[in-house]
Amino acid sequence: MDDVINHPSHYTTGKIEVIDFIEDKGFGFNLGNVVKYVSRCGKKKSAGKSLDAKALEDLKKARFYLDREIALREKGMKKNVPD
Repeated sequence: MDDVINHPSHYTTGKIEVIDFIEDKGFGFNLGNVVKYVSRCGKKKSAGKSLDAKALEDLKKARFYLDREIALREKGMKKNVPD
Protein backbone atom coordinates (compact mmCIF):
# COMPACT_ATOMS: atom_id res chain seq x y z
CA MET A 1 0.00 0.00 0.00
CA ASP A 2 1.29 3.47 -0.93
CA ASP A 3 1.95 5.79 2.03
CA VAL A 4 1.12 9.10 0.33
CA ILE A 5 2.11 11.17 3.38
CA ASN A 6 5.36 9.66 4.65
CA HIS A 7 6.75 7.70 1.70
CA PRO A 8 4.93 8.44 -1.58
CA SER A 9 5.73 5.90 -4.28
CA HIS A 10 6.78 8.63 -6.74
CA TYR A 11 9.65 9.54 -4.36
CA THR A 12 10.69 6.07 -3.22
CA THR A 13 11.72 4.31 -6.42
CA GLY A 14 15.34 3.25 -6.47
CA LYS A 15 17.65 2.56 -3.56
CA ILE A 16 17.32 5.87 -1.71
CA GLU A 17 14.33 8.07 -0.98
CA VAL A 18 14.57 11.50 -2.61
CA ILE A 19 14.26 13.45 0.65
CA ASP A 20 17.17 11.48 2.15
CA PHE A 21 19.33 12.30 -0.89
CA ILE A 22 18.43 16.00 -0.75
CA GLU A 23 19.20 16.21 2.97
CA ASP A 24 22.43 14.21 2.65
CA LYS A 25 23.69 16.54 -0.08
CA GLY A 26 22.68 19.63 1.92
CA PHE A 27 20.68 21.15 -0.92
CA GLY A 28 18.68 24.24 -0.07
CA PHE A 29 15.07 24.87 -0.98
CA ASN A 30 15.51 25.66 -4.67
CA LEU A 31 17.97 22.89 -5.54
CA GLY A 32 16.07 20.42 -3.38
CA ASN A 33 12.95 21.14 -5.42
CA VAL A 34 14.87 20.67 -8.67
CA VAL A 35 15.94 17.20 -7.53
CA LYS A 36 12.43 16.43 -6.26
CA TYR A 37 10.63 17.35 -9.47
CA VAL A 38 13.17 15.70 -11.77
CA SER A 39 13.15 12.51 -9.73
CA ARG A 40 9.37 12.16 -9.78
CA CYS A 41 9.03 13.09 -13.46
CA GLY A 42 6.95 10.44 -15.20
CA LYS A 43 6.05 8.70 -11.94
CA LYS A 44 3.38 10.86 -10.28
CA LYS A 45 -0.18 10.50 -11.46
CA SER A 46 -2.57 13.43 -11.44
CA ALA A 47 -6.33 13.49 -11.81
CA GLY A 48 -7.30 14.88 -15.18
CA LYS A 49 -3.78 14.80 -16.64
CA SER A 50 -1.96 12.19 -18.65
CA LEU A 51 1.31 10.84 -17.28
CA ASP A 52 3.14 12.71 -20.07
CA ALA A 53 1.38 15.99 -19.26
CA LYS A 54 2.24 15.60 -15.56
CA ALA A 55 5.85 14.75 -16.44
CA LEU A 56 6.13 17.91 -18.52
CA GLU A 57 4.64 19.93 -15.65
CA ASP A 58 7.23 18.48 -13.26
CA LEU A 59 10.07 19.38 -15.64
CA LYS A 60 8.77 22.94 -15.92
CA LYS A 61 8.62 23.17 -12.12
CA ALA A 62 12.20 21.92 -11.90
CA ARG A 63 13.25 24.54 -14.46
CA PHE A 64 11.47 27.27 -12.46
CA TYR A 65 13.45 26.43 -9.31
CA LEU A 66 16.71 26.01 -11.22
CA ASP A 67 16.24 29.39 -12.94
CA ARG A 68 15.49 30.95 -9.56
CA GLU A 69 18.66 29.50 -8.04
CA ILE A 70 20.73 30.70 -10.99
CA ALA A 71 19.26 34.22 -10.68
CA LEU A 72 20.02 34.35 -6.95
CA ARG A 73 23.60 33.23 -7.52
CA GLU A 74 24.10 35.70 -10.37
CA LYS A 75 22.74 38.47 -8.16
CA GLY A 76 25.12 37.41 -5.40
CA MET A 77 28.05 37.45 -7.81
CA LYS A 78 27.23 41.03 -8.82
CA LYS A 79 27.39 42.10 -5.16
CA ASN A 80 30.92 40.71 -4.88
CA VAL A 81 32.30 42.44 -7.99
CA PRO A 82 34.25 45.62 -7.19
CA ASP A 83 33.13 48.82 -8.96
